[in-house]
Amino acid sequence: MSAVVIVGAQWGDEGKGKIVDVLTERADVVARYQGGHNAGHTVVINNEKFVLHLIPSGILHGDKLCVIGNGVVIEPSSLIDEITELKKRGIKIDKNLLISKSAHLIMPYHMALENENEKTKGTKKIGTTGRGIGPTYVDKMARTGIRVVDLYCPGVFREKLDANLAEVKRILGNRCDTTGFNADGIFETYMGYAEKLSAHVADTDIIVNDMAGKNKRILFEGAQGTLLDVDHGTYPFVTSSSAVAGGACTGLGIGPTKISGVLGVVKAYTTRVGSGPFPTEITDDTGEKLREKGGEYGATTGRPRRCGWLDFVGLRHAVRVNGLTGIAITKLDILDGLEKIKICVAYKAGNQLLHDLPKELPLLQEAEPVYEETKGWTESTIGIKEFGRLPLNAQKYIKRLEDALGVKVDIISTGQRRDELILLKEQF
Repeated sequence: MSAVVIVGAQWGDEGKGKIVDVLTERADVVARYQGGHNAGHTVVINNEKFVLHLIPSGILHGDKLCVIGNGVVIEPSSLIDEITELKKRGIKIDKNLLISKSAHLIMPYHMALENENEKTKGTKKIGTTGRGIGPTYVDKMARTGIRVVDLYCPGVFREKLDANLAEVKRILGNRCDTTGFNADGIFETYMGYAEKLSAHVADTDIIVNDMAGKNKRILFEGAQGTLLDVDHGTYPFVTSSSAVAGGACTGLGIGPTKISGVLGVVKAYTTRVGSGPFPTEITDDTGEKLREKGGEYGATTGRPRRCGWLDFVGLRHAVRVNGLTGIAITKLDILDGLEKIKICVAYKAGNQLLHDLPKELPLLQEAEPVYEETKGWTESTIGIKEFGRLPLNAQKYIKRLEDALGVKVDIISTGQRRDELILLKEQF
């Protein structure tokens, strides 16, 4: 049995889409376990760019089964649009995509709730994408959520919809216009979605476990990253789901004994979107150069990402809470040409020297990075496919990461394209 979890080890946007795409070649199943259409996984194949928001990256391989698990929240119109666009571009969907009956649905009122909540926070706003992800998870935990399976029980769907709309109108009151939240209109629209998605809806937990029992090779694909995890991230500036490796179990209905490895995806520097503490953030010209060279703009929102140096404090935390068995480094080529590269080895907060990520928000907000400076490299790493051909200082940079984290680097991405890669260890 081979079942590998692919998890972001930073604040998301690490390049998981490409790593999943590459590993999918040897996989039988790719299963997404959390998040929503706020995620944006970019894959470049033969110079053609694909941006996937809900559908697992494995869909770009015609013979792979792709699963959207129960831990994902789904905005039906966005999913249908994504399916339609992929079909237009010649990607097989009909028999390759399954959606969990137990996944929760994003409703129109969830977006209004999220936007209004952000407005009230002022300078303390989270910096959400405004796509209704958080309120959908809130309803899930409050046991008032609407699931995919409810689409096929119209009476249940309508009963839940009426109750939820009454509560939403009570909460929002005069804060925004709720006249568009018409129960009849929403009901009719979502019944239309039900018809379009029906061929893909299944008991995915049963199917994934059956596949594992048959020794099929499975990739579990997460969205966002460890430091955005609702339990283990920089709370409250986090997402609303379990982005760490453990989320694969709850988000797909599979036991931890079925998982054979956890691959953490690490960008060669660090980025963050939205609000929240970011000790290694670079606010000078170097940060701007990294942003432009790395194309650090959200694949979903287009928002510019904050850029900073590699942070061993956050990465040690990611190794621990995910149980990483290997690391995939991405965007190494973006560091090409830098004379000096800094690495954060600890934080300083007041009189304290911190080697572990603090849970106390005030400590994290005031933390200053303790840097180790290393020599950069002038040679290009783009397209290199053998570790020994990397510039010597790039090799040293990678070895320093391995030594600090106690985890081997299995994969090094040296460019955007699928074939621009150094594969040091097979995952299956």
